[in-house]
Amino acid sequence: MTPDLDDRVDALLEPWHAALGPDLTGYRNHCRRVAAFALALAPPGPEVAEKLAVAAAFHDLGIWTDRTFDYLAPSRRLARAHLEATGRGAWAEELAAMIDLHHKCTPFTARPDWLVEPFRRADWADVTLGLRRRGLPAALVREVRARHPNAGFHRRLLALSWERLRRHPASPLPMLRW
Repeated sequence: MTPDLDDRVDALLEPWHAALGPDLTGYRNHCRRVAAFALALAPPGPEVAEKLAVAAAFHDLGIWTDRTFDYLAPSRRLARAHLEATGRGAWAEELAAMIDLHHKCTPFTARPDWLVEPFRRADWADVTLGLRRRGLPAALVREVRARHPNAGFHRRLLALSWERLRRHPASPLPMLRW
C-alpha cells in the first residue's frame, strides 16, 4: 500500500513503545496490515486513511496498556483521548464502533457510511492469516504480509487466548460480537 499509511500508524504507536515492550514489532506490523487491508476495502475519501490509521493503532492496544484480554473498553478510551487531544472528537463515535466491532462475526450494516465494515473485514483477514480474505485479492494479502511479517503476533494472541481461557473459562473471548 502506501508508506504514508505505515508512517501514520508508526507515529500513533510511538508513545506506546514501552507498554508494547517485546510485542512492539508484532503489534505494529499487525496494525500496518489491518490498515492496508482496510484501505483497500474502504471507499475513497479525504479522511479515510487517517481514520483507519487511528483505528488500527488503537484497536487492540488495551491488551498492553491495561494488561487485559478484555481490551475493547481500554482501547476505545485511548482512541477517544487521542481524538480529543488532536481536535478530532467528531470522529469518536465512528472510531469507537470500529474498535468495539472489529471482532464482530457478522457484517455491520447499521451505518454504511462509516468505516466499521471495511475495518472489521480487514482485521478478520489478518487474524485468520489471510485464510479468510473478506474480499481482498490474494496477491494484495501476500504482498502486505510479506512487507509486514508476523513477528510473533499470532503466537502471542494464542498465548493470551489460552491464558484468558484458563482464568475465565466462562468468558474466554470477550471481544467477540455477533
